[in-house]
Amino acid sequence: MKTLSWIRQRQPLWMPALATVAAMALAGCATLAAPPEKVVEKRATEYWKARIAGDYAKAYSLSTPAYRKLHTAEQFRAQFGEGASLQGAEPINVTCEPEKCTVRIKISAAPALVGMNLGTIATHLSETWLLEDGQWWRYQDL
Repeated sequence: MKTLSWIRQRQPLWMPALATVAAMALAGCATLAAPPEKVVEKRATEYWKARIAGDYAKAYSLSTPAYRKLHTAEQFRAQFGEGASLQGAEPINVTCEPEKCTVRIKISAAPALVGMNLGTIATHLSETWLLEDGQWWRYQDL
């Protein structure tokens, strides 16, 4: 009984300390979260690696949920599967607003033109990534 009484008397002293430690731990977790530019850069890299490897299922899975509701994986593959042979892709610049990022991508491709060997051609494109339900998705016109 004496121990319980002592804890009740001391409770106000250790409760604020515990609350402070918990708040510091949560703040530490918040600072460990990557900025949106880094997250989107990583996801854009994943998308283009999948496209280059011919892993259309993986690339399709990074499209917005709205796009995936309207288009099947086979339709995605038909839209992006043929044409130039992609050799490489890398994000050059990422700029973000609260729920939208624009990624500038450098693409290297070998155009598929019959009878012509053009070699590898480099070009740049901009793509949009949108934040939805806490995740970044590559926007594709519907």
